[in-house]
Amino acid sequence: MEITDVKVIPVEDEKLKAFVSIVFDQCFVVTDIKVIHGPKGLFVSMPSKKRKDGTFKDIAHPLNNQMRQYLEEKVLSVYRQQVAAPPPSQGAASGGAAPGGSSQGSGQGSGGGAGSPSGSEQAPPS
Repeated sequence: MEITDVKVIPVEDEKLKAFVSIVFDQCFVVTDIKVIHGPKGLFVSMPSKKRKDGTFKDIAHPLNNQMRQYLEEKVLSVYRQQVAAPPPSQGAASGGAAPGGSSQGSGQGSGGGAGSPSGSEQAPPS
């Protein structure tokens, strides 16, 4: 199983740094993943729901450490790349979003986007 797309939506918050959606094998999407800044640095928090007793339960998560490490490395790599890059709307000569650019401000309204090359995972074409 391969992660074929990662979409990162940065958030300005003390602990919550971004919302993320990932696509597996261009056919299955997982949304509501979060990048959190904890006491030991950045980590990836899987989607969860609140139980009646106030605790949280993951609703999607890796089943082994190898997959968890792969997912976390991929998500944090794209997150770091995106926050290090200047926002595409500032200084862009075209005045709009670049073709193939990520949809930072659109929330999760991309409809899954499994077939659309967002460019958020790879470097821009040369």
